[in-house]
Amino acid sequence: MSENGRRVFVTGTGVVSPIGNDTEEFWSNLVAGRSGAGPITRFDVADYETRFACEVKGFTTEGVVDRKDAKRMDRFAQFAVVACHEAIQRAGIDPEKVDRDRFGVVLGSGIGGMETFETQHTALLQRGRVSPFFIPMMISDMAAGQVSIQYGLRGPNFGTVSACASGAHAIGEALRLLRAGDADVMLAGGAEATITPMALAGFGSARALSTRNDDPQRASRPFDRDRDGFVMGEGAGVLVLETEEHARRRGAPLLCELGGYGASADAYHLTAPSEDGSGAARAMRRALDDAGIPLEDVTYINAHGTSTPTGDPAEVTAVKRVFGAHAARLMMSSTKSMTGHLLGAAGGLEAVVTALTLSRGIVPPTTNLENPDPQCDLDFVPHQARALRVRAALSNSFGFGGHNATLALRAVT
Repeated sequence: MSENGRRVFVTGTGVVSPIGNDTEEFWSNLVAGRSGAGPITRFDVADYETRFACEVKGFTTEGVVDRKDAKRMDRFAQFAVVACHEAIQRAGIDPEKVDRDRFGVVLGSGIGGMETFETQHTALLQRGRVSPFFIPMMISDMAAGQVSIQYGLRGPNFGTVSACASGAHAIGEALRLLRAGDADVMLAGGAEATITPMALAGFGSARALSTRNDDPQRASRPFDRDRDGFVMGEGAGVLVLETEEHARRRGAPLLCELGGYGASADAYHLTAPSEDGSGAARAMRRALDDAGIPLEDVTYINAHGTSTPTGDPAEVTAVKRVFGAHAARLMMSSTKSMTGHLLGAAGGLEAVVTALTLSRGIVPPTTNLENPDPQCDLDFVPHQARALRVRAALSNSFGFGGHNATLALRAVT
């Protein structure tokens, strides 16, 4: 037992992403600095100011979900079920051989079934009716619900909705459930599928997106002075979390320990972060305090780093507020430079990245950092991954509405 309750370990990972639809393909492309950006293929974008994104490619539910069941799931829920399937397999769990009353699911999504909402609105206008599956396909909690149904998991089950912090909040709340003794095993992370006409138009109208249509793979450029907005992504990232007792009893692979969780609000603006970084700093401090990790033990931060003009320097300011002189010795990379911004799934996918960084001793790079912004003067691991053992790391996720969530992870010792 830790002073906050049971110790919790990451024992499995599942990924659906723009640069790979399983953990190994994803990790290989990530450390190689490959981008998932390209022209949007799912609908006609000729009239849009932004015409590219980081789409998931070659995705299938075959072998995981019955075809009839898959048709009754929005794309974001399909991503979630497939990512959870991989996570369970990689953790070496047979759901029928564990207590499924104590096996839960918490999955975040910032928007939920956006594609379903749009297609069914069109159906209503054209035919005067919608599918009876419209609501259960659209609502954000259905990713968690579908996973529990697929595997008969009867433990705590719900969705988190906090914009781009949704996936990280899901993992943090799962940590609290495990510590409290409400479950032995949790699937936690996020899923999102919002590369759709309305979402693209909405984010574009808000001036949040890059318009670098002539060079999509270099468009997501966190901490670079020439950044002009984020690149939309989609997918899912999921962790299997287990109490130490449960994991060791079954001989589970221990990738790293999930040591702490911090959450806060900026209470400042609908879409812009507080410029002084105070809200993000509170989340980081709370995560470190929760984990009992000294500042000097943190080697790496997986940054929120969206490649927006205001967001990137605000995060740097927050890191400096928390770490002081130690900030100059940190490595801090934004993997959104390769995956794009998965919105509500970002925190889940980036928690996977942070867990793999700790377990494999490789720090992924920030690509496209060609002309560093003078306001962003930390070590962002530009261009190339680094082989280095990391003792402790943070993963930051900040969302519209001023939602902040930070996860603190440490290597297994």
